[in-house]
Amino acid sequence: MFDTDAYPKSLQRLIGLLARLPGIGRRSAERLALALLDWSEEDLRHLGESLVRLRQEVQYCTVCGNFSDGDRCVICSHPQRQTEVICVVETAAQIPVFERSGGFHGLYHVLGGRIAPLQGIGPEALAIEGLRRRLAQGGIAELILATSPDVEGEATAAFLANEFADSGVRLTRLASGVPVGADLSYADAATLASALGGRRAMR
Repeated sequence: MFDTDAYPKSLQRLIGLLARLPGIGRRSAERLALALLDWSEEDLRHLGESLVRLRQEVQYCTVCGNFSDGDRCVICSHPQRQTEVICVVETAAQIPVFERSGGFHGLYHVLGGRIAPLQGIGPEALAIEGLRRRLAQGGIAELILATSPDVEGEATAAFLANEFADSGVRLTRLASGVPVGADLSYADAATLASALGGRRAMR
């Protein structure tokens, strides 16, 4: 196991915190911590202030669940988005991936996860009622069920397709360009744009 005992306790503490980030192991955390030692005091202060404001200022959009700094996110507030199409995603972190693809100009709805019975996560834990309310308001022509193509993602898409089968809204799924089992958070822009363009009807 990587040993950080040779470092001062303040540096050990920082390495331990950085190692808690997704995809960051102990060695990567050490490199990041040592790199921060070369930053100016002003840059470190700005970083610290940004981290504090992160929890204070970042909210969730009251309409779609996207990250926001107000009641409505920049996408829901944009006057030129295609409001008749909603792309249903698992997490807010997946929205920037779709935006970078350049292949989607509609709105989003964040479920806040996916159905995973083995982890005790059922449909009631997801933001499905919020989606139902949006459909009830009218004006929606298509729901793109853009959950990841793994077991839990497919189960979630199937549940939603059944739940909204009689809604009169077209239900579609991303094309097979996205590898089976892949997490959409890490899909490249070109692949995602192709999957969006070739989406298939579920009903």
